[in-house]
Amino acid sequence: MSILVGAQTRLLVQGITGREGEFHSRAMLEYGTQIVAGVTPGKGGQAAVDGRVPVFDTVADAVAQTGADAACIFVPAAFAPDAMLEAADAGIPLVICITEGIPALDMLRVHHVLRAQGVRLIGPNCPGVTTVGGAKVGIIPGDIHRAGPVGLVSRSGTLTYEVVQAMTDAGVGQTTCVGIGGDPIVGTTFIDVLQMLNADPKTEAIVLIGEIGGDEEERAADYCAREVRKPVAAFIAGRTAPPGRRMGHAGAIISGGAGTAESKRQALQAAGVRVADSPSQIPALLRDAGVR
Repeated sequence: MSILVGAQTRLLVQGITGREGEFHSRAMLEYGTQIVAGVTPGKGGQAAVDGRVPVFDTVADAVAQTGADAACIFVPAAFAPDAMLEAADAGIPLVICITEGIPALDMLRVHHVLRAQGVRLIGPNCPGVTTVGGAKVGIIPGDIHRAGPVGLVSRSGTLTYEVVQAMTDAGVGQTTCVGIGGDPIVGTTFIDVLQMLNADPKTEAIVLIGEIGGDEEERAADYCAREVRKPVAAFIAGRTAPPGRRMGHAGAIISGGAGTAESKRQALQAAGVRVADSPSQIPALLRDAGVR
């Protein structure tokens, strides 16, 4: 079983003929992801990625001819909101938006439209999703993974890579890794992914990677205390960030005493979550919890 994506996923890549879109589409194909179509307006009828992927002018045409059921977006920020809406209007149930720098007001509009249509959005400003051995959608390096029993959800792309590599080096494999994105408005929350991983029979333990700003980690801690019966390990980035200073992601800003790394650590620890002092400690915490 997999969550969100797997070997059966029929992926469509919006912006596939751009530099980033083509580069990462090639990596996704090499991993084994089934990319059935690309979309670039005005380039319909061409083929991308060394002729392996047909290109269409619109998402609707691509879905009609290929049966695509997921979209990955590598479109510049000015056009990404419309790309997400186009995918939703074409009936795509899962949209993963890698694009960063999308204005929050644009995302507010898109967020409500997609939710009303029942579309699952991952991102924006996220590294994507990898179900190990099944499919990788986005920019997470495929070679850092090892199949195993741990699911991961993270706000940070870079820390996702670091923690996954540390787990793999320690012999601790993964089921699915999800980067939800670090913007103030994202389509999928920690709790959404925790629910999926908690229900996945192949996932025996969960890793949560958070950072300063907002209260999503505190909400996730409350959910873990109430609902999750699997071992959970976590790391919170930004312990040395000064109040009022934005650090990294657009969502990583501390307001007064709220959203600090310490408040998040305390909430998680009170919920029974093992909290690491550094990303490299995550494998040891999982081992202590009985994960093999």
